[in-house]
Amino acid sequence: MLRPARIPRPWLGTQGGRPTLDVTIGTNQFLCVYVTEAVRAPCVDARNVCATRPGNHLPWPGFCFEEPSTGGWNRTGNLEPPDGGTNCHQHVSFRDVCVVQPLKVCVEVTKHRIQRAIPTPTIMQKSNEEALATQMPEARGEATNPAAPEGDSGAAPAGLAALFASVALAACGGGDSGGSSAQPLPPLPNPTVPPSPAPTPAPTPAPTPGPAPGPAPAPSPAPPSPAPGPAPAPAPPAPPTLGSYTYKSATTDQEAARFLLQAQFSASTTEIAALRGTTYADWVDSQFSATPGISGWDWLNQRGYAAISNDTSYYDQTYPADYMIWHQLMQSPDGMRRRVALALSEICVVSLTGLDFNWRSHAMAHYWDQLCTNAFGNYRKLLEDVTLNPAMGYYLNTRGNQKENTATGRQPDENYAREVLQLMSIGLVKLNPDGTPKVDGAGKPEDSYTQGEVTNLARVFTGYDYDLSQNTPTTVPGTTRVVPSTTFARLPMALTESRHSTLAAEFLGTKIPINTPGAVALKTALDTLFNHPNVGPFIGKQMIQRLVTSNPSPAYVARVAAAFDNNGLGVRGDMRAVVKAILLDDEARAPSGLTQPGFGKLREPMLRFVQWGRTFGITSARGSWKIGNTSDAGSRLGQSPLRSPSVFNFFRPGYIPPSTALAAAGAVAPEFQLVNESSVGGYLNYMQDAIRRGIFVSAPELPNSANTSNNGYDIQATYASELALVLDADALVARVNLLMTAGQLSAATVKLIADALKATPLTGSSSDGARRDRVAAAVFLVMASAEYLVQK
Repeated sequence: MLRPARIPRPWLGTQGGRPTLDVTIGTNQFLCVYVTEAVRAPCVDARNVCATRPGNHLPWPGFCFEEPSTGGWNRTGNLEPPDGGTNCHQHVSFRDVCVVQPLKVCVEVTKHRIQRAIPTPTIMQKSNEEALATQMPEARGEATNPAAPEGDSGAAPAGLAALFASVALAACGGGDSGGSSAQPLPPLPNPTVPPSPAPTPAPTPAPTPGPAPGPAPAPSPAPPSPAPGPAPAPAPPAPPTLGSYTYKSATTDQEAARFLLQAQFSASTTEIAALRGTTYADWVDSQFSATPGISGWDWLNQRGYAAISNDTSYYDQTYPADYMIWHQLMQSPDGMRRRVALALSEICVVSLTGLDFNWRSHAMAHYWDQLCTNAFGNYRKLLEDVTLNPAMGYYLNTRGNQKENTATGRQPDENYAREVLQLMSIGLVKLNPDGTPKVDGAGKPEDSYTQGEVTNLARVFTGYDYDLSQNTPTTVPGTTRVVPSTTFARLPMALTESRHSTLAAEFLGTKIPINTPGAVALKTALDTLFNHPNVGPFIGKQMIQRLVTSNPSPAYVARVAAAFDNNGLGVRGDMRAVVKAILLDDEARAPSGLTQPGFGKLREPMLRFVQWGRTFGITSARGSWKIGNTSDAGSRLGQSPLRSPSVFNFFRPGYIPPSTALAAAGAVAPEFQLVNESSVGGYLNYMQDAIRRGIFVSAPELPNSANTSNNGYDIQATYASELALVLDADALVARVNLLMTAGQLSAATVKLIADALKATPLTGSSSDGARRDRVAAAVFLVMASAEYLVQK
């Protein structure tokens, strides 16, 4: 495997003539970046980024470049210190730094936020603050890069699987550099499916929120934290009633496995058999009422992570939350609920990498628990829970956000107001019910909100802070440090009315009058966001992308958006109706999707890992689940749950791999933003060791980080059923093919893998190690194949 060359960390100025970046913030409030010479740089993970005031130097600006000829930009992000000053913090992680020729770019900086990347030969003078990425083409659903020129041997082959295969070959130094040009993908957007007998319901006129309660009043004592134990989510009284579908049940094991791999994390032979004995709709309804497993909060407490000790200092650690989420994903019995919650965590993002307060792991666990509760609840309630959640309050600055002060010039922080609009509700542009942008007379997409509306909405989110009404502070034994109890980390933030803005607020056609009480203003704001016509298509399309396919047809999006608008019982925002509409839709179920090059999605690395664990009976012998942070692309998965590098998730929903056939077809491939030479090799190396030996754990008998004589492979897969087939290589490959890909490996790939296994013969007297080697090889070769990596 080829490894990218290392270059020095790019600080200000040059270093002995080596390629570096010259970075300054000028008085004109533009961050100017010059590449002093041609560079081919490897992936860079930039942390401890210092945000400084205009006029100072800024080491590593926190955004990335691509070849100037493509006209596209890879990633941008926030550089906002939490206190508005010059403190460093770990909130930004940027990768994919590739500069192949000298260039110069400028980035607008206002209020310590990088607003947008602007390729320009001269310094521009505009300095008004705009929402991040509003000028980025991919944010409006446009292709960010043109296709490679015709005849360019570097163009990717058609289709997602072929694209990933070319990336893998390049990463390993394989492939023929003189190959023929790629054939472009056929025009996307409409996959061929039989006409559905279920017409799209008409939009419901100005629906009012369904079962969503109003915002929590400020501060009022909440009941004490419950004792550890599962807390089942209450089931709504009636299931959503949606239209009929062509494909009502699975007629083969392959169809059943395909459905299960979209609906949850894995497919077992038992689950396949159970699904074949019922209908898709009835199976989904059974999952809505399934008893959930232990909550993340309760698991942390069971493992002792609420203990106060200077030796362990769990109140300052994030690793307990890593162990918690891996246990949740690998072991929770309600797989569909957790799968939907994980998708929601990539839309309403809070990241462990951006939290720095007492009991951050408990706060993250509670955030996850709320996503799980609302996965089958109502999106209006989700918006409210997310808004008042203490982890979100810290992450996007609503915690401690205060009203304007004319004497000092203080204005309400706009961070959450902007992101709840842009990322969690309506998006950047006005949408038709099918998710396509509305355009003005000049054919340009219409903005869904203005900067002025962001400023007005920000007033609503003032006056909130942690609810410490139930706090029992404790002095850490042997020290003078006092830490709060964990309770505040699971209570909604409390409102202090005197810190709430009393100004009027106008946004999205709604006016909140002057002197409106904070709780009333919040309810009005959230109702306004929730009832905006964009929410159904904007959120619905992203949920389709996470569960089924990166490029759903407009008709598919429209059907899902209609289910969001009305679940058949007059309720808006019912997430059960949304999930059901996504999974049962003819476009998701039709066999034609298996042969369409643009249908499907690249499996996220963390989903591949969880699928492997659940499929092959992963266990933690001592219950440690110390898998930890798997974000490093060079040595691990390049992705770790609840550890997005920024509020914009691990990848953009509109990301288009540059200079590929996908770009030529106008098709997006969000997960490919994680793919580069390092991440391909890192995934293969990490999985090869995990599949055969398991996960090495230090001190598995202890909850804290330590080293003891018990260090070892505490977390391993059992492979019980696979070992029973190990002497029959063909049967072994057939089983792994069914469970991991729903039987989607080509005959040629199946033969290639089976022949590779047979090259090392086994007999009845072969050792257990030799048998496990064959099983591990079969699993690894399947998980390394392009036909597995692209889920159809």
